[in-house]
Amino acid sequence: MKIITVCGNGIGSSLMLAMKIEEICNGAGISVDVESCDLGAASGKKCDLFITVKELAINFPKEKTIVVRSYINKKKITEDALESIKLKYQELAR
Repeated sequence: MKIITVCGNGIGSSLMLAMKIEEICNGAGISVDVESCDLGAASGKKCDLFITVKELAINFPKEKTIVVRSYINKKKITEDALESIKLKYQELAR
């Protein structure tokens, strides 16, 4: 499953989020390919899910976007994203 994490500049925040998403998914037994991007670059990329904060989420299709409250807090990211990632993973496995 391809996931793109998005922040404004694509330098630090989205990279930190990508690392947390990989860690969370590995712990849940979900195989993912996570890429971090800035807003402009992410818009043209193909993926199964975009993960970003509320302020940037409006730039992506609602059905493919997960909103998180934090780029670095693993507990909050897990609470916000894990169930949706699991659902998408199961959907793609069918």
